[in-house]
Amino acid sequence: MLSPQRFRDAQHTKYHFIDHVLVSCPKCTGIAHIAPVASAADEVPSVFARRRLVCRACGLSRDAAGGGFRLFRGRDEAADPYFGLPLRLQTEMRQGWLWAYNPEHLELIRKFVQAPLRERAPWDAQVKKMTLVARLPTWIKSAKNRDEVLRAIDRIRSSLA
Repeated sequence: MLSPQRFRDAQHTKYHFIDHVLVSCPKCTGIAHIAPVASAADEVPSVFARRRLVCRACGLSRDAAGGGFRLFRGRDEAADPYFGLPLRLQTEMRQGWLWAYNPEHLELIRKFVQAPLRERAPWDAQVKKMTLVARLPTWIKSAKNRDEVLRAIDRIRSSLA
């Protein structure tokens, strides 16, 4: 007999996934990539580092000034924290919007949703209530919506091909 599939919260937050963000290109609606601009002074890019938007389909390239970003907090279509462009990895469901910054973020959500056994962060963890999976909407966490959410994740993943 197989043991039940288990998900252990790795205590990731949204900040773990905003270094590389996939958005819809404002020029051609293709897949554009937002990443930190490499500088000699910074070995590890910070969330406040300057960002560059690059679309390989049409060649669009834009820089955003460093120092500011705005995490998405709404119930509508999600936007990236640096340019305010619509995220590429999102879909509207009857309960709300399902979105992710990049494929790794989407994979974490998929692993959480498909696992029947979910372990939370330890009770004494500093980020227990701030982890990404702890802050997911209730409708995503609900077992009754599991199949529908997994189908939506598969639709989002197939849009990358």
